[in-house]
Amino acid sequence: MGKEEIIEKINDFLIDEFEVEAEDIQPEANLKDTLELDSLDFVDLVVAIEANFGVKLVGEDFVGITTLQDFYDLIENKIS
Repeated sequence: MGKEEIIEKINDFLIDEFEVEAEDIQPEANLKDTLELDSLDFVDLVVAIEANFGVKLVGEDFVGITTLQDFYDLIENKIS
């Protein structure tokens, strides 16, 4: 799975599952502030990632993840 496909899949479920406005989805967007994801949303996000990409995420994976680009990179690295 290529980087563009990963980004597209993440963006699609942010829009569909988390009701994030498409125009708010920018690589520099802060996950907590701009996307308004709370701690429960992060749990849902982890479950969605596991279901969509088949990778397991743990709390330590999110250390230093602040922007959507960081998140894209995290998923890409987990898949590789």
